[in-house]
Amino acid sequence: MNANDFPVTLDALAALCKRRGFIFQSSEIYGGINGFWDYGPMGCELKRNIREAWWKAMVRDRDDIVGLDASIIMHPRVWEASGHVGGFSDPMQSCRQCRRMFRADQVAEQLRESAWRRALTDAAATAGADGAVVWNPDAAARWLEKKGAALAPGLLARCREGERIETARLAALLAGFATPEGRPCPACGGELTPPRDFNLMFRTFIGALEDSAGQAYLRPETAQGIFANFLNVLDTARVKIPFGIAQIGKAFRNEINPRNYTFRSREFEQMELEYFIRPGTDAEMHAYWVEERMKWYRSIGLPEGRLSKYVYEPKELAHYASACTDVMYRFPFGTQELEGIAARGDFDLRRHQEYSGKAMEYFDPEKNERFVPHVVEPSAGVDRVALAALCEAYREEWVPKEAGGEPRTAVPGEPLPEGYEVRTVLRFAPVLAPIKAAVFPLLKNRPELVEKAKEVHALLRRRWPVFYDQTGAIGRRYRRQDEIGTPLGITIDFQTLDDGTVTVRDRDTMRQERAPIAELRDRVAAALGEA
Repeated sequence: MNANDFPVTLDALAALCKRRGFIFQSSEIYGGINGFWDYGPMGCELKRNIREAWWKAMVRDRDDIVGLDASIIMHPRVWEASGHVGGFSDPMQSCRQCRRMFRADQVAEQLRESAWRRALTDAAATAGADGAVVWNPDAAARWLEKKGAALAPGLLARCREGERIETARLAALLAGFATPEGRPCPACGGELTPPRDFNLMFRTFIGALEDSAGQAYLRPETAQGIFANFLNVLDTARVKIPFGIAQIGKAFRNEINPRNYTFRSREFEQMELEYFIRPGTDAEMHAYWVEERMKWYRSIGLPEGRLSKYVYEPKELAHYASACTDVMYRFPFGTQELEGIAARGDFDLRRHQEYSGKAMEYFDPEKNERFVPHVVEPSAGVDRVALAALCEAYREEWVPKEAGGEPRTAVPGEPLPEGYEVRTVLRFAPVLAPIKAAVFPLLKNRPELVEKAKEVHALLRRRWPVFYDQTGAIGRRYRRQDEIGTPLGITIDFQTLDDGTVTVRDRDTMRQERAPIAELRDRVAAALGEA
């Protein structure tokens, strides 16, 4: 498959995720709640595997990083010191007609892609290969008479005359007005309010009274818990510069416009490292962590061809940062950020030093000096990594009906070849696969096969998550496991009773080989890359 093409849409992926127990809409029985998602049995295992792979790489396999689990609700002064209370906001616009809200800096982009803009050209006729179209004059004229005539002089008359207008020019006319206030609502074409700031933190209250004295916040990031505990870790963990503090946990942001399935949600999970360094080593350590993080993404099955790096220009950096690089992944909906890696200087520790009155210093006994450490922060989203893994793993394939043939990537728009059928498979890297192997007795009504299959299942489940399934035709059972990404299928048949061997089926190639039960643990470990 071409590294830049996806065989899946978000709608198809969401359908599979619900059907196979990966992701559900939160509170679905009550109509759902936008921006919140529940992870089912398979989704739980996938996210756990992502967290464990990250923790292993960042903490277990190193001797310079320790862990932390800070509380979700912290003292409100933490968020004053970090700047979130005063500055953690987005400029928002709301539609006076449909009441929807939009980030002001995203309205132009959403206009270009919105269903409302497409509706204006639904009745347009393509005119040649030059990309020019004829607008639907009635639809265009209605909007222009209401809102746009003064902003795009002459366009109304041209639309009424059915003038051919290039598609790119049409998008620019709709989205490129001089001021945000002049742009129409991407959803309905109505009038937008002027931009105004909207704080993204969820508020809550501590204690019995809901007053200002008890006001607190759900954390919008996990990093501040690390900075607030810097002295505690320094005093108890016997760490020396450079060292890191790692944390995995939930964060909450009151996103106005959650979108792209689980990519942008209001409740999400972060994997965050604060790596404390000597001032003056910022550039070197930032470059080191960018490469380390890129290697990790490749290790969990995200390919070089869909990964990229976005290096911030100096004018794009936060005032305290000397460098920032985003690890990007090309999703079906475009290239988006998986992780940000920022050299944040000593901004955070100095702010907490100022607001708390506690000296956030490190003492170097070898040089007999004290200093406030600088920090490099790699911060990744568990949910975004899970979505990327699902997108990357999803395949629709043509497979031969007769055993022994190789699967072929389905070609959109081409008819199914004779003698083939379609299968959907999740080709997870073994480290991320929710279930590592599935065990099947060939027939469920033969007690001797069922008994032996349960013995094999018990043997393997001591080390790995293993699924047992005895219901349905064996081919159908294979397909169910393909759709949740199980690397190996192990079938107990009548030959097993004679010679103690089982059939081992590979998910990706669909090849089947015999293996002795006595060697099965080693065989599975090798297939999973654990040998």
